Amino acid sequence: MSLISLARRGRAVALVAGALMLVPVLAEARPGGGKGFGSRGSRTTQQVAPTQTAPTGAAPMQRTATPAPSAAAAAPGAAAAAQAARPSFARNMMMGIGAGLLGAGLFGLLSGAGFGGLAGMLGMLFQVALIGGLIWLALRFFRRRAQPQQQFAAAGAPLDRAPYQPQQEQPQAAQRMGGMMGGMGAATAAAKPVEFELAPADYGSFERLLNDVQIAYSNEDLATLRQLATPEMAGYFAEDIAENASKGLVDRVADVKLLQGDLAESWREAGVEYATVAMRFSSLNALVEREGGRVVEGHATIPREVTELWTFLRPRGGQWQVSAIQPAE
Repeated sequence: MSLISLARRGRAVALVAGALMLVPVLAEARPGGGKGFGSRGSRTTQQVAPTQTAPTGAAPMQRTATPAPSAAAAAPGAAAAAQAARPSFARNMMMGIGAGLLGAGLFGLLSGAGFGGLAGMLGMLFQVALIGGLIWLALRFFRRRAQPQQQFAAAGAPLDRAPYQPQQEQPQAAQRMGGMMGGMGAATAAAKPVEFELAPADYGSFERLLNDVQIAYSNEDLATLRQLATPEMAGYFAEDIAENASKGLVDRVADVKLLQGDLAESWREAGVEYATVAMRFSSLNALVEREGGRVVEGHATIPREVTELWTFLRPRGGQWQVSAIQPAE
């Protein structure tokens, strides 16, 4: 094979390798890059309840500031139960004394000394009965002391650590909440983990945030993003914008239209209200070069439909903010 052929093959391999290196960079032209990021409070690591809009649930979080629950937090009663089941020092001491006395008597029999006649035999039985009674009293005493500690440990267990287990949904119980802009609705079935009902104005806020967040992201308006999203989410948006800028790209989003949506979960914790909503929407979304405007990924003129689960939070009486975004699985 000639050197020219080898050089041509080398250039071809280099071009293919370069294209493969660009694949993960240009995988998704949308905020977050099609990955789950943000926080859902104590439910960050739990599976989102399925909905009509997203029947398969949401993809797990890949970027979050919420630490995973430890084994001690997931099972707070396990340590107390293990401590109660573990033999105590007093129990071991009493049993050791009894065994020592009994062993001394047996040693006397084997050596020919015996128990010391009838009186010695009765004395030995009395000692055994006395030791047994002391052991019984000690065990009863320590069991009574252990019970309040176990009850206190159970009372301090967190309430929202168990993963959500979907129940059988009653078809006649499911209802759609109408009057929402763009077809937003909420399935109020009893099977869904809904701790509080949302008002039509809440769904209107969710739809506005869906549009405003993506437009602010497209405009690289970090000040507006800090108002519409939590500090954690605003930080992720800023990182993505800076990464695109370092590559000479900008993520353009326009014409966001909500097509369908329903409520997956709503809950309260630590004085904050959360709501996770599944939303299917269309938008014009494309990664373009900052110099020249050439489209690198996506489409600037053809709408694309996406299904995502957005989590919103608000202090009671406050304004909703975006807390997490997860693509549907």
